[in-house]
Amino acid sequence: MNIFVAKLSYNTNEDTLRTRFEQFGEVSSAKIIYDKIENRSKGFGFVEMPNDDEARNAIDGLNDTEMDGRTIVVKESQPRDNNRGGGSGYGDRRRF
Repeated sequence: MNIFVAKLSYNTNEDTLRTRFEQFGEVSSAKIIYDKIENRSKGFGFVEMPNDDEARNAIDGLNDTEMDGRTIVVKESQPRDNNRGGGSGYGDRRRF
């Protein structure tokens, strides 16, 4: 199961994230997402756990807990919506 972890401290690293989730079972990967321009954490990441029961226990056990001075949010990752559109982010400005 792929798990989304939000509100991470900018100081949290992937080893810390992995170690915290390994308390609940096997972790395939732990990845923190970084801003390519500023080269710092965006404050969220993903943890992959092959056993769904262990993953659910990790979600239940870690959501709303403290990690590196921040209260984190942990939930099952949802597939990205492919219809998000693109562009400038100012909405659809086409005139009909």
